[in-house]
Amino acid sequence: MRADAARNLMAVLHAGARLLAEDPGTPMAVIAVAAGVDRTTVHRRFANREALLSAVFQAKLDSTERVLDEARLTEAPVPVALHRYLEGIIPVSREWPVDLRRMMQQDPAARTRRQEQSERVDVFIQRAVGEGYLRADIEAAWARVVLDDLVDSIAHRFPAVDHPRAADLVADTFLNGVGVT
Repeated sequence: MRADAARNLMAVLHAGARLLAEDPGTPMAVIAVAAGVDRTTVHRRFANREALLSAVFQAKLDSTERVLDEARLTEAPVPVALHRYLEGIIPVSREWPVDLRRMMQQDPAARTRRQEQSERVDVFIQRAVGEGYLRADIEAAWARVVLDDLVDSIAHRFPAVDHPRAADLVADTFLNGVGVT
């Protein structure tokens, strides 16, 4: 793919992610304008809004996969792995603000992929409990919900907080709010 075509594709995906997260009925023409391309560029690549949304979901899943791999959740010390995960997943959440639950209802392969990614984080939470970083008297599922909600909150309700500071805040809140005292 030519460099300009790749840039246009990413512009369309990012504009689509942002606009479709705000309004799932956003017309393709509006997405094209927001991406800075003409409507034919969008329609040449995506037959309809659902095809664009599917590509956005795949981009978010791809980005999440890279974050999980780079965080080394099973190898790195728990605090290091947590911070690496947060430094990666907060920007992914900001860059791809679409709700994956919608995709999971429509695309079985993507649902399976998302569940596998989620299981990797669940295993990490269990590891953090097992190594004494999180309280054993708190359900691991609760700790996971807290972590996910902290990420979502910092990513979307506090977008002005830069990524490194956001990761610091979430890690500190998570480990000291749910962590062993």
